[in-house]
Amino acid sequence: MADNDFLATLGIEIVKGRGFSKQFSTDVDGVLLNESAVKYFGWDDPLGKILAYPGGDNREYKVIGVMKDFNFMTLHSPISPFALFHHKSQSYEIPNSCIVVRVPRADLESSIKLLESDWKAFAPAMPFEYKFLEEGFEEQYVAEQRLGKIFLIFSVLTIFIACIGLLGLAAFATEQRTKEIGVRKVLGASVPNLVTLLSKDFSKWVLLANFIAWPVAYFAMNKWLQDFAYRIDIGWTVFALAGAIAFLLALLTVSTQAIKAALANPIEALRYE
Repeated sequence: MADNDFLATLGIEIVKGRGFSKQFSTDVDGVLLNESAVKYFGWDDPLGKILAYPGGDNREYKVIGVMKDFNFMTLHSPISPFALFHHKSQSYEIPNSCIVVRVPRADLESSIKLLESDWKAFAPAMPFEYKFLEEGFEEQYVAEQRLGKIFLIFSVLTIFIACIGLLGLAAFATEQRTKEIGVRKVLGASVPNLVTLLSKDFSKWVLLANFIAWPVAYFAMNKWLQDFAYRIDIGWTVFALAGAIAFLLALLTVSTQAIKAALANPIEALRYE
């Protein structure tokens, strides 16, 4: 149940008919439906149709408007039929009723103090308790936020360990090819040529690892997204970007050793030959 100002306060859009208004005394017997409710009833033109308030005294309400569908549950659930019945603001017969207020962020503290003083003036016997809607939204997705943090931490650790291992392999491979690098430099090979030579062997393994990981990642993420009624499609650009970042990290890690070996004096490697 809601009063005349509920739609405007929450920014709910009317797609057919109108919302509750003080200009129409008959709105005390009015009801608003969302688009899903209209589809559920199978009405082409719902305006003027009659509904009885469920669980009440079978009081009849006339449909005066249709609201655009909005999520009033989490995104795990599809939008279901929803109705707003008219309710006068000054009546308190509904248990657990509340007031929804839109306040400016710039003057939040003084707004809350003003609301508290007004509340005590109208309902001194009831404690003043408030909660921000955005906090309610966050509570609905605590599990997803926690999962995101866990994946972020483990991803950073995995990348760090992988880079250390790759750095060790690059150092070992460079050490094994020290004399080859010296000979190539003596014969006129440039630093970019030597860096490319030492990096390409590792690059192909990084690319192969990406091709193996992409199908696994797609299957896992697609499976996770199935829990949401409204979800995005996983495009190839996500995997291309992830592969490019992985390739760049690997290239930077290997290049440190490759550049070090390419800049070394070839005499040091060949003086015993």
